[in-house]
Amino acid sequence: MSAVLKPKQKFIVCDGNEAAALAVTLAQVDMVAVYPITPQSSLVEYIAKFAADGKLNAEIVDVEGEHSVLSVLHGATLAGARTYTATCGPGLAFMFEPYLRTPGMRMPLVMTIVTRDTLTPQSVWGGHQDAMSVREAGWVQVYCETVQEVLDTTIMAYRIAEHHDVMLPVNVCHDGNYLSYGAARAELPDQDEVASFLGKRDVNWHAALDPDRPMAIDPLTGGAGGPGPSMFVRYRKGQCAGMQNSLRVIEEVHTEWGRVFGRHHAPLVESYRMDDADYAIATIGSMTGAAKDAVDEARDRGERVGLVKIKTFRPFPVQAMVQALKNVKAVGVVDRSVSFGWNCGPLFQETLGALYHAPKHIPAMSFIGGLAGADMTTQHFGQVIERTAAMANGGAPGETVWLNEKD
Repeated sequence: MSAVLKPKQKFIVCDGNEAAALAVTLAQVDMVAVYPITPQSSLVEYIAKFAADGKLNAEIVDVEGEHSVLSVLHGATLAGARTYTATCGPGLAFMFEPYLRTPGMRMPLVMTIVTRDTLTPQSVWGGHQDAMSVREAGWVQVYCETVQEVLDTTIMAYRIAEHHDVMLPVNVCHDGNYLSYGAARAELPDQDEVASFLGKRDVNWHAALDPDRPMAIDPLTGGAGGPGPSMFVRYRKGQCAGMQNSLRVIEEVHTEWGRVFGRHHAPLVESYRMDDADYAIATIGSMTGAAKDAVDEARDRGERVGLVKIKTFRPFPVQAMVQALKNVKAVGVVDRSVSFGWNCGPLFQETLGALYHAPKHIPAMSFIGGLAGADMTTQHFGQVIERTAAMANGGAPGETVWLNEKD
């Protein structure tokens, strides 16, 4: 439950896209490069409006496509600017080359992915396939459940990205349609308090376009004629260290946010009714609301089921996941995307990997639902709970269950 609202805070009603745009405005970014695409379009339209109204003093760069979006922001970020963009689906695919370069150069850029299913067959509706498809590109990746979480997490993302122990780009992911266009009440923090929370930008110590301190940016490494593979290894090792450091920093930043603003969000994973749970379901993103309702209904029937919501997906919070699930007899993992190589969901794969470190064997089963904007209801989660309960009672895990196949 939130603390008492501070006098300078106020309530608003907005959708997830406007919440992200408000967060960018409160973060007082220096440059935004954009190219609209459904269901992200209204987000950058809000940003353009806030700039036109004088609420955001940032340079808005309207380029010819998503590849140029990140390329433009690379220069601005290396010059010390706080930068932002948003995309999804085919736009994310089009920017893939500079997307890969962003974490390699350790640039603390923040980008929203308004998640949608990828082509083909044709779809412009919500799903996690676009964001999950780039999960190994080296970006920190977090998923939001509510409009309030979109607003707060987007602000926090700058504190995380710009931390000297991290210095990596952050994707804040929120579900297309369900959060992008779904309106809810949110608490809007005070501009001065956000500025104090984020602090002074200090990123030029790392890699910077500075004529007084010349350096080579993104040099050729490895192979014949280069500095040798050892430099490439050092880059990769440092990048992985930054990713692992981000787990600690994400927790620290969320704790500080709760202290300053009175709103507390689980930084890595959230445990819901897990204290005495015999078995659990695991969720990610906006589906979690319906899943919590289904857990409440099952609890009313006397079933000892809990829920674990994953907020931070990259880096995957292995120890937090093990801690949350260590006492259960089984877990059903619900994805809104597909891992084609394993015929299951990506979150399911990650959960299996984490459970390898658990003190006991915990059977798990994959459920896939909500593709291409399909609704995920309490009835769907009731099926997940029923199948997971059977596992907890000694039943064998079955094949992946496709929840909306007959809807």
